[in-house]
Amino acid sequence: MRKQGTLYLVVVLLAVALTACGSKEKQDVNEPEGTWKVQVVSPSFPGKQTIADTTVLQLRVKNVDDSTIPNLAVTVDGFDRLESDKDFAESKRPIWVIESPPGNSTTAFTNTWAVGPVPAGQTRTLKWKVTAVRSGTYTLRWRVAAGLDGKAKAEEAGEPAKGEFVVQVNDKARPVNLN
Repeated sequence: MRKQGTLYLVVVLLAVALTACGSKEKQDVNEPEGTWKVQVVSPSFPGKQTIADTTVLQLRVKNVDDSTIPNLAVTVDGFDRLESDKDFAESKRPIWVIESPPGNSTTAFTNTWAVGPVPAGQTRTLKWKVTAVRSGTYTLRWRVAAGLDGKAKAEEAGEPAKGEFVVQVNDKARPVNLN
């Protein structure tokens, strides 16, 4: 009798779990659809860097639209690169290590940071402190969105709000002054 009770409980719990996983509601159901106008003010990231130096990638995004951006998000591609060496368990190899992401910007995505709503006319500054760990010339690409699920878009001068930095990382460490 005890086995039947345990089996019944397992079946009920499994049914509840499957019901929760099978929700038909789409992830983007609460994201407004539309395009918001932004201006990316003086994006900056040093074009020449040295291995082991910590630098700052900064994007200042101004909402030049008439309405509040629902959830300002920035995606940055290029902090790492893919390598096909079968000896590595992980195929992504870092170029820059993120020492600190923009404040109040956590998401479940590895390369996207969201800072929440931005009222019309206001600006948000996103700063990443990063340290170069691989020498070479790399292109870091960024794009701005008005939400995380793809329905809320950000536009600058009628085009998707995006840009890139071409960066040369020198393999010779900067001299240290030991005064």
